[in-house]
Amino acid sequence: MHSQLNLGLGAIWYIVFLFSTTCHEAAHALVAKIGGDPTASQGGQVSLNPIPHIKREPFGTVIVPILSYLTAGWMIGWASAPYDPEWQHRYPKRAAWMALAGPSANFVLAIIAAVGIRIGMLMGFFQQPERAGFTHVTQAVTPGGELAATFLSVLFVLNILLGFFNLIPVPPLDGSNAIMLLFSESMALRYMEFSRKGFGFLGLILAWFLFDKIFGVLFVLALNILYPGARYG
Repeated sequence: MHSQLNLGLGAIWYIVFLFSTTCHEAAHALVAKIGGDPTASQGGQVSLNPIPHIKREPFGTVIVPILSYLTAGWMIGWASAPYDPEWQHRYPKRAAWMALAGPSANFVLAIIAAVGIRIGMLMGFFQQPERAGFTHVTQAVTPGGELAATFLSVLFVLNILLGFFNLIPVPPLDGSNAIMLLFSESMALRYMEFSRKGFGFLGLILAWFLFDKIFGVLFVLALNILYPGARYG
């Protein structure tokens, strides 16, 4: 029974991860298309169909999420939407909006999950848990509601994680491009040249180290916003 429950929980994690990542990349692709770069659109990524995203990044969308769940009990991974570097160089501000679109999609999904939890509480399906966790943000009142409670909990937590992690202003994360909205055009171009110097994997390690230190605080803050006056700590 325990392994079946783990398998079922893993399936929920993967469905939520794939949907959330697909929305993230589709938002990038859509804003790029609106801004004049059709590259991702031509690759089929202005879509909530996960297949084009899986085909582009099978390692980050299939293998890494499954391995992270098997080893850590939760999921992380990645996908990507192609863009034209020349377009980015010509329109750094548009590229910054494109970068910001992905995390924004995650925050919208987290808000949708929060609204679903609050509506479920008003209807008597859910209640505030005494102790909250990544898969236990809300608690089902009856056994029949456990699946929905777990799904909404994972949707809430994972999208907060994806949204804030991607906003860290370290290449190659979205925040490293979104920050150009704060710069002048000439400063944005200079910053872009600097960020292309190949931080890559080193940047990801640094970002994850920083995020590991702050995500617990962000999670508690999100819980206290979801349940005003709860004083989770």
